[in-house]
Amino acid sequence: MSALDVLGLTAGTLTTISFMPQMLRILKRRSADDLSYGALAFFILGISLWVWYGIALRSLPILLTNAVTLALNCTILVLKISHDRRRISE
Repeated sequence: MSALDVLGLTAGTLTTISFMPQMLRILKRRSADDLSYGALAFFILGISLWVWYGIALRSLPILLTNAVTLALNCTILVLKISHDRRRISE
């Protein structure tokens, strides 16, 4: 693995774990009211394109870190939908 790959993996890992506090906050508060569906949708679309870009370049750092970021943000979206439905039905 090259130094450039290590740099990419480090940058991607830091970017990816930056979403953990948001997901933990949603789980703790049982609310995702302050998240925008539009922002999540655009971000998920953008990250999906990064995943395809990583595949096309055969770049493990781009592919791996963005795939994990995509999974985390899809989880956040599912939590938002779940909490919004629960709030509406109450």
